[in-house]
Amino acid sequence: MARMRAETGPLAQNFVFRKGENMTPTTPPDGKAAAAKITKRIEELHDWRGVTLAHLRQLILDADPEIQEEWKWEKPSSAGVPVWSRDGGVCTGESYKQVVKLTFFRGASLKDPKKLFNSSLEGNVRRAIDFHEGEKIDDAAFKQLIRAAVAANSAVLAERAAKKAEKKTAKKK
Repeated sequence: MARMRAETGPLAQNFVFRKGENMTPTTPPDGKAAAAKITKRIEELHDWRGVTLAHLRQLILDADPEIQEEWKWEKPSSAGVPVWSRDGGVCTGESYKQVVKLTFFRGASLKDPKKLFNSSLEGNVRRAIDFHEGEKIDDAAFKQLIRAAVAANSAVLAERAAKKAEKKTAKKK
């Protein structure tokens, strides 16, 4: 099993992950291709960003084993973006020179008692977390945020289904 280790930063001594180990999400038929692209992106990041993104990916999959991995917005000018979803988009994962950014689709509606959101705070819908090199991740709080995002998606889906059923009932009368 291939191993990756961060080349720099405090995680370099403490964090090793095994490519593919415990990283198999429940995926739709094309989800395997998305999971492979996410793994490839992680492997291409030969520093703390790859280790951080791999760790966050694992936390997401641990928080809700039914989360699906997707690869979206791929075009000639962009390699695409990892997306985790269940009953709608949960979050995206992007890497930049100085940060690994996770943007939550419904972040503004989520309770964040541990104040993990530290970016895109002015928006009405989304919120993001910027992870910098060497920062400690509060695994438990992050998993709770993922679960809250899934619950928010499920609530919106249930609300839409109830409205649709209500309209059908009204038409029959």
